[in-house]
Amino acid sequence: MKKLLCILTALTMVLTAGLALAEGETYRIGIAQFAEHGSLDNCREGFLAGLAENGFVEGENLEVDYQNAQADMGIANQIAQGMASGDLDLICAIATPIAQACFNAADGTDIPTIYTAVTDPVAAMLATEDGTATGNVTGTSDKLPIEAQLKMIRSLMPEATKIGILYSTSEVNSESAIAEYQALAPDYGFEIVVSGISATADIPLALDALLPQVDCLSNLTDNTVVSSLPLLLDKAGEAGKPVFGSEVEQVKLGCAASEGLDYFALGKQTGAMAARVLSGEAAADIPYEVISESSLYVNYDALAAVGIELPEDQAARAIDVSTL
Repeated sequence: MKKLLCILTALTMVLTAGLALAEGETYRIGIAQFAEHGSLDNCREGFLAGLAENGFVEGENLEVDYQNAQADMGIANQIAQGMASGDLDLICAIATPIAQACFNAADGTDIPTIYTAVTDPVAAMLATEDGTATGNVTGTSDKLPIEAQLKMIRSLMPEATKIGILYSTSEVNSESAIAEYQALAPDYGFEIVVSGISATADIPLALDALLPQVDCLSNLTDNTVVSSLPLLLDKAGEAGKPVFGSEVEQVKLGCAASEGLDYFALGKQTGAMAARVLSGEAAADIPYEVISESSLYVNYDALAAVGIELPEDQAARAIDVSTL
């Protein structure tokens, strides 16, 4: 009996030591963000909040290497290569271009990529048609509620016929969204007029050509375009054309309204997924997730500037961004 007690005591000491070691472990992650603008910043903050809610707290048991590519694909690739060659437990990649870069750079390593703000993971080759991961990767999609957006624009602009969309030809997320816009627009009596750019320097001339052709603009989550949103809003304002955003931060900056997503909530959802990976689950075994609920965000000053009054049925559920 005495010998058995000694064995049990020894086992308890080993288990306790192991638990203490696990509790004292520090995790190292990289956060690679493609551009600096409100929606992606909210994703990052939400991601860290989601991790913290699940026990991974920056400054306590979590070290974070945060880098921003400033919407430059060359820098994005450098960040991805650097993180993939580092001693990291995972990489969080915010937005499609840098998610693709990080996943490709980390291929062949043990470092999983957890993405967020990726509109179409299948088109980005981060998942297959059935939702299965294409490798050591998972994350969340910010697929736009495009039909709800079209319904909202029709309600606010009953006489409008043409919607303009400016997009970056290098972002597959934008091409995917445009295809859905073009498929659904005829159901609401709209024609979609698109203008593709390859760099931010192309935006002024592209807008000068696009704005006279359309009744309004509907902005995507295109990172290159969103990074130049103040310029887009200025030019549209001069032309007297409203700009409809794709999420709340764009409406705060001056877009008239948006059937948009909450990017903090999206990031938080992603952080919870990352916590599962840090706790031992394989990223490849976790299907990507979509945040599907949208809200109507309105900027009453921007609406008034172009002479639009919110219909009663829309006003009843609208969220005034000036109160946020």
